[in-house]
Amino acid sequence: MMVVRSNHKVLVMAAISIPIRLFSKSTQLIKSSSPLFFNRLSLAATRLSASKPSVWSSNKSISTNANEKAVLKGMTFAEFQTWVTSHGYRPGQALMLWKCLYGHNIWAQSIEDLEGLNKDFKKMLNKQAEFKVFKLKDILTASDGTRKILFTLEDGLVIETVVIPNDKGRTTVCVSSQVGCAMNCQFCYTGRMGLKRNLTAAEIVEQAVFARRLLTGEIGSIANVVFMGMGEPLQNIDNVIKAIDIMVHDQGLYFSPRKITVSTSGLVPQLKRFLRESNSALAVSLNATTDVARNWIMPINRKYNLSLLLGTLREELKLKHKYKVLFEYVLLAGVNDSIEDAKRLIDLVQGIPCKINLITFNPHTGSQFKPTRDEKMIEFRNILAAGGCVVLLRPSRGDDQMAACGQLGNPGGIQAPLLRVPAQFQAALEVAV
Repeated sequence: MMVVRSNHKVLVMAAISIPIRLFSKSTQLIKSSSPLFFNRLSLAATRLSASKPSVWSSNKSISTNANEKAVLKGMTFAEFQTWVTSHGYRPGQALMLWKCLYGHNIWAQSIEDLEGLNKDFKKMLNKQAEFKVFKLKDILTASDGTRKILFTLEDGLVIETVVIPNDKGRTTVCVSSQVGCAMNCQFCYTGRMGLKRNLTAAEIVEQAVFARRLLTGEIGSIANVVFMGMGEPLQNIDNVIKAIDIMVHDQGLYFSPRKITVSTSGLVPQLKRFLRESNSALAVSLNATTDVARNWIMPINRKYNLSLLLGTLREELKLKHKYKVLFEYVLLAGVNDSIEDAKRLIDLVQGIPCKINLITFNPHTGSQFKPTRDEKMIEFRNILAAGGCVVLLRPSRGDDQMAACGQLGNPGGIQAPLLRVPAQFQAALEVAV
C-alpha cells in the first residue's frame, strides 16, 4: 500500500495489485496534474516488478506466456486442477491425468503414456503441457545393488539421484534439491562444487517419478524418500515443501509423510519453518560435539552454532506430538570419534526426542579425512547406547560407484575452498588410520 499527497488530497494506491501495463491509461490525468505523484508511483511499481516475480513464473509451474508450456509436475493438486479446469475440462479429468502422472504404474513421461483420457484433452495437453523436465543420462549400478541415476537438466547441468534397494521392502530413493551445495562441509564431495542453482519442485518430484518408472519392476516398490542427495534442502525450502506436498497426495505417488526425510546442515530459521509447516521427518547433520570442530568441518555452524541449533530443536519439538529428529553423525578418524566426543554427544541431545545415525565416512578425491575403524565405531555406539541414546550404525551403500553419503556430484575445475585445519586436529589427521 502506498499513500501519496497531491494537491492537498490523500491518494491511496495498492501498488502490488496494479499491473504495470495499465499505468499508461489510468495515470495519464494524474501525470498531467501531478508529475511528482506519477514519478513516485512508477518507481514503486518498477521496484515491485523487479523484486516480486510471480509464484508461477519463478517456479515455472504454470506458464504466463501463451507460447510457453506448463510444467505439470511442478503443480500441487489444487494448482493442477485449476489449470485443467481453466482450459475447459472437468475436475474429474484433472484427477485422471494426475493418476497417469503419479500412479496406476504408468508414471507418464509423454502424451503417448496417457491412458483413458479423451482425444480433445490429450490434444490440448500436447500443445500446452510439458511432461518432462530433464533427460536420463546414465544409470550406474554398485556391487550391492545401489543405483546412481544421472539426469541432465534443461540448462545442461547434471544432478544425481540414488536408489537404495532393501530386501524388507523399504527401498529408498535419495533425491537432490540443488545442483551443488553452498554449505561447503569439508567432508562432502558435493560441497566442493559450490552452489550452481536450486532445483524446481518439478525437478525434485521428477526424480521420484523416474525412479519408480525405471526400477519398480526390477527392485520392487519404492517406499521411502530422503532429501540427502545434492544440496542443502532447507536453502530451497519453498520448492522442497511444495515437492513433498505433491509426493504425499493420496491419489498420486502417495508416500507417507513420515517416510519422507529432509536432511539439513542446520539452517535454524528454515528448520523452524519446516517443523511448523511439514509433517515429514527431519534429519540434522550434526557431525561434531564442539563449536571449534563444527566451525571447521561445517562452516554453517559459525552462523548457527550448536547451542542455538540444539536449543531451537529442543523448543520446537515440544510442539510436535510423537516426533523424533534424526541426528546424522559422520565419524571422521581423529576428529570427532573420541570417547570424549561420545560422552559430549549424550549431553548435547538431552531433552531432544531423537535417534542417532552413526555414518561411515566415504572417501573421495581431495578429501583430507579418513574413516573411523569399525571397532572404534562400535565402541562409540556402545557408549551412546549406555547413555540412553537410540543409536544405529548406518553402513555405506553404493560407495564403489560414488553413490554413498557425501560422494555425489562433480566439483569440476573450480572448487569451494578447503578451510584451515585447527591446530588441535592437524596431528590427528596425519596419524589417523
